[in-house]
Amino acid sequence: MERRKLSPEEVVDRLKSLEGWTSEGDSIKRRYKFENFAESLGFVNKVGAIAEEADHHPDITFGWGYAEVTTTTHDRGGVTDVDFDLADKISGL
Repeated sequence: MERRKLSPEEVVDRLKSLEGWTSEGDSIKRRYKFENFAESLGFVNKVGAIAEEADHHPDITFGWGYAEVTTTTHDRGGVTDVDFDLADKISGL
């Protein structure tokens, strides 16, 4: 993938195809809800495996009943196609 930083307009346009994801500054994010802590942790572990395979690592915050995933391409200073690819894979869980 190219890892070209997308314009804000490109990010908004591409978000239309990713349910639940939003733009925040130079990143995209999504909050997931779960029934309990164990489900949140299980989801985070699955995201971790996807991130390792992609060699692209999101920020993850989680606790009882939720997990929030935020991704950006730090060396490009914003959102790239790599972030959207990762978000799509995470959405498939």
